[in-house]
Amino acid sequence: MIEQREKIQAAVTFIRKKTSEEYPVGIVLGTGLGALAKEIEVDFALDYGDIPYFPISTVETHHGKLIFGTLAGKKVVAMQGRFHFYEGYSMQQIVFPIRVMKHLGVKKLGITNACGGLNPGYSKGDIMLIDDHINMLPGNPLIGPNDPEAGPRFPDMCAPYSPRLLELAEKVALENGLKVQRGVYVALSGPCLETRAEYRMLRNLGADVVGMSTVPEVIAAVHQGTEVFGMSIVTDECFPDNLQPVSIDEIIEVSNQAEPKMTTIFKNVVAQL
Repeated sequence: MIEQREKIQAAVTFIRKKTSEEYPVGIVLGTGLGALAKEIEVDFALDYGDIPYFPISTVETHHGKLIFGTLAGKKVVAMQGRFHFYEGYSMQQIVFPIRVMKHLGVKKLGITNACGGLNPGYSKGDIMLIDDHINMLPGNPLIGPNDPEAGPRFPDMCAPYSPRLLELAEKVALENGLKVQRGVYVALSGPCLETRAEYRMLRNLGADVVGMSTVPEVIAAVHQGTEVFGMSIVTDECFPDNLQPVSIDEIIEVSNQAEPKMTTIFKNVVAQL
């Protein structure tokens, strides 16, 4: 069995045949949030299927490209489409692109997602800056032998989302007249949405929003010393006493409507890094 380090190196070697540039900013684009990629001045893009050992997204709304270019004057590498546990991928496969990004020069990772709102003070279309998370996925990308070259055996998680970047994002939002929330993201495996009883439990645990991604990538990023900034778009209201059915089309529609606000914040944060 090929070791993870060798797989990462094979992917990096392939990409380095295309570019010798360093890309200090990495971006992960979530469901319905691919429009941010249009703001990137693209140098080139690679299909996931062409990169050695890269997983291939099976979700229709995820495009499956690694985009290299410039955003707000900074060199960036962006994942247009991510991987989820519910697709059948292992935790190591889910975070594989984050590991590759480090070798391309990424020191700061911006991660986005669409989520359900648990906090009754939130509304559809709200932007939430991720302050912390709760991992309720059935696994952790750090399980197994630790590669000391990648990071420590027991990484500290007291502040997985950079307080410095959170403050910068709040400042940017205020300057642009945009309302933002700040709260806790909880990740479950999916792909089914949760029941009323589960939403009630998650809110009692202290979560403000719920989704099916983000946490594995953040754990891997913290492990390897990458500074993280996260944003969620609240696409549906998960209030158990007034719960209504929701479709993926509705979720994507709300995400698309709110996406320009997220793009404004994201671009201005990147510009000030």
